[in-house]
Amino acid sequence: MSDDDLELNVSDELMWDPKIDSAAIGVSAEDGIVTLRGTVGTFRQKREAKQDAERVYGVKSVENELEVRILNDDRRDDADLRGSVLQALMLDSIVTSTIDARVEAGSVTLTGTADWQFQRDEAEFIAANIIGVVAVESEIELTGPTPSADEVKHSIRKAMERNARLDANSVSVESSNGTVTLRGTVSSFADHDEAVATAWAAPGVTRVKDHVLVAY
Repeated sequence: MSDDDLELNVSDELMWDPKIDSAAIGVSAEDGIVTLRGTVGTFRQKREAKQDAERVYGVKSVENELEVRILNDDRRDDADLRGSVLQALMLDSIVTSTIDARVEAGSVTLTGTADWQFQRDEAEFIAANIIGVVAVESEIELTGPTPSADEVKHSIRKAMERNARLDANSVSVESSNGTVTLRGTVSSFADHDEAVATAWAAPGVTRVKDHVLVAY
């Protein structure tokens, strides 16, 4: 697929998504690497735009350079914004009470601890949906159980073998002190994300080094 075709397909995918105002988003592509530039009105739109681009056939990676520009009516002071973030986190049954947040100039930093990666992901998702947020960073530490490296590696390999969406032989797994390293090549971003999610789901994993490539 040519770069021009890829740019057109990504632009069409962004226009297809009713959750995104794509009028101010520019798309460029070079050798399968797509760059998004321009402005969006919410941080959620920025996240959604990247996910939309990753779905397009031929995309190897996405550089998300979109800027979040909050409309004047949606601007909020940091104390008010932090209160809304904390309220939303508290109302979500997946997010643990050990997660806190601080806000500076509309940028949210999540702190504290969680047992599982899915709890950290949920906290980031919730914070990203709050009106007035321009960025979300996570400093949440994982403090779950710590099985041996061999147990972690074995559990991830077995999970990949059970997964109908993954060719388990295309991804190698190494584990050391809670850090899992993935290497290999898959045929789509969906497969890439599935491999990474499978690694994060294993007990004791506190970090995933993602070296999985997408090739067509």
